[in-house]
Amino acid sequence: MPSDPVQALAQEPVDHRFKGLPPDAGQAGLTVGELTAQRRSLYTGGFTTPVLTLDAEALSHNLAALGTYAERHGLAFAPHGKTCMAPQLFRRQLEHGAWGITAAVPHQARVYRAFGIQRIFLANELVDAAALRWVAAELAADPDFRFVCYVDSVRGVRLMDRALQGQPQRVDVVVELGAGEGARTGARTDEDCRAVADAVAGTDTLRLVGIAGYEAEVPGADPDSVHAYLRRLTALAVEFDKAGRFEGTGEIVVSAGGSAWFDAVADVFAELPELSRPVLKLLRSGAYVSHDHGWYTRLTPFNRVPEEGGLRPAFRLWAQVVSRPSPTQAFVNAGKRDIAYDLGLPEAELVRDPLTGAERPATGVRVLKLSDQHAWLETDSAEDVQVGDWVALGMSHPCTIFEKWPLIPVVEADGTVAEYVRTFF
Repeated sequence: MPSDPVQALAQEPVDHRFKGLPPDAGQAGLTVGELTAQRRSLYTGGFTTPVLTLDAEALSHNLAALGTYAERHGLAFAPHGKTCMAPQLFRRQLEHGAWGITAAVPHQARVYRAFGIQRIFLANELVDAAALRWVAAELAADPDFRFVCYVDSVRGVRLMDRALQGQPQRVDVVVELGAGEGARTGARTDEDCRAVADAVAGTDTLRLVGIAGYEAEVPGADPDSVHAYLRRLTALAVEFDKAGRFEGTGEIVVSAGGSAWFDAVADVFAELPELSRPVLKLLRSGAYVSHDHGWYTRLTPFNRVPEEGGLRPAFRLWAQVVSRPSPTQAFVNAGKRDIAYDLGLPEAELVRDPLTGAERPATGVRVLKLSDQHAWLETDSAEDVQVGDWVALGMSHPCTIFEKWPLIPVVEADGTVAEYVRTFF
């Protein structure tokens, strides 16, 4: 492994794997680092459409905003890495005070370790025997590595225990409290949680270190129901502590928090009484890093507490008008292969004239539907867009935006590409 695997990403060749990058850079055999050093213009530097970009200023703003929010509210922060799967952004999150990075599946944890992440919170019950043996080997090889994962069933605990027999070190686990009937994962009742905790106590391979959950899965989530669920979670932590269930751990982990209700998490976690050990109040929001132009713009807690800060959409997908068959219809060369669409269609934000460089709001331009490689546009008049125009699209759901692009230019206000973010999905 290179001494700094994040810096080593700059040595990758600019080639056919990376959409939208200048073909001449690949023909010249440039590395990502060499292309970065050229500081090319997105608009005149040979980039091809479609091309996804990240706004450098918005990215920096968002990284600082949630780091500051977590610090202000006494929260540790393990942003969910599944959102971006970008080691360069993980490093920046850690530099802004993150405790570690959250994962959902073993592959993500393996990527994290390949790039030196020392604390991983896996927000799922891990019952894959091969993955558990890999975790055990990582823990044995690196005494500074911290790994925590969910347990939510007695059977799951038994499978984990079986896979970990003979390993030299216990694996830390937190009981996941489900958000209610019809919600996603997690033990549904307090009694179920107690049974899972009892099962953990009966092993010599696992160590119970806390309680966790995901409040956005509360059916019909609203401020009252989310607060009520989170108070159930913290009450279980208090109960388990009084019952001595956390013996053997130096701190108690209490974790929740996506990108829609982190204000509720801050409220309820602030109410936690003093426990027998220090409490790691762990927030896991991930979508904040890029934010978006739709779904999270509507859902962000900063809408409820604007005095606490705010986030800025960082993504912009530039596509080009390749057909204008009628005054009210146009097609751009980006579709389902390039655009996130699971939480709504993209919105046209800007139109750029490729000849003059003039930009204007995309007034009168709407996305009606997507094909594999085309977005169908409806326009109010023949003058709204022309063949060859670049159209900037704003999209919803950072997780499914990042995953479609393995190398993403980071663009400064004047169009200079200052960096390229590598993703690993």
